[in-house]
Amino acid sequence: MARTRTGTAGPGTREKLIRAAEEIFAAQGVDGAQLRDVVKLAGQSNPSAVQYHFGSRAGLLDAVMAGRQQRTEQVLAPLLDGCGDSVRDLVTALVAAEASELATDRGRRCLRVSAQLSHESGVRSGIPHPTLAGTAYWRLIERVEAALGRDGLPEPLRRERLDLALTLVGAALADRARQYLAGVTPLTGQHVFLADLVETTTALLGAPHTHVPHTPS
Repeated sequence: MARTRTGTAGPGTREKLIRAAEEIFAAQGVDGAQLRDVVKLAGQSNPSAVQYHFGSRAGLLDAVMAGRQQRTEQVLAPLLDGCGDSVRDLVTALVAAEASELATDRGRRCLRVSAQLSHESGVRSGIPHPTLAGTAYWRLIERVEAALGRDGLPEPLRRERLDLALTLVGAALADRARQYLAGVTPLTGQHVFLADLVETTTALLGAPHTHVPHTPS
């Protein structure tokens, strides 16, 4: 017998749970969010609905990020194909693609969620998170690292700076998203904000580094 509209297997339940999770994770935080609140907001009567559709909290979070990644990829892929290999060109493409999420409340919430996961990309280890493997996003990361290598930056610093740069971009966009969602007028217009974010991130990546002699511990 088919379950009712509010039952676990009802039509569109999976998408309702994802939409609810975006809202709850953005408002309460990825670690602090209560799954029962997600289930309630999605209009589901079965408290096990998340486990039924996604297996776990982590599975639900992966589904939220997969949707956000898919939207960003549609913007980033053509930008990446048409841009140069300088750090500034690549950062410009990254910021433009990520900022496309600012156009909708859904995207704004997802920016607030993804900013909490910036260190999970796999940049520091050089092994992409499974959701990023083979994506334009990861190809961009590889091209930025290659550009930094041509500038003589050692590999450990390249990876560390890249991770910090992605954290900076994510945090800046998440804060902008928070202001939009709250109806707060930002200090600068979006065009100025994004241009400055490109320059700030490029400067971080290209900052001179000090050669510190290795000393045994």
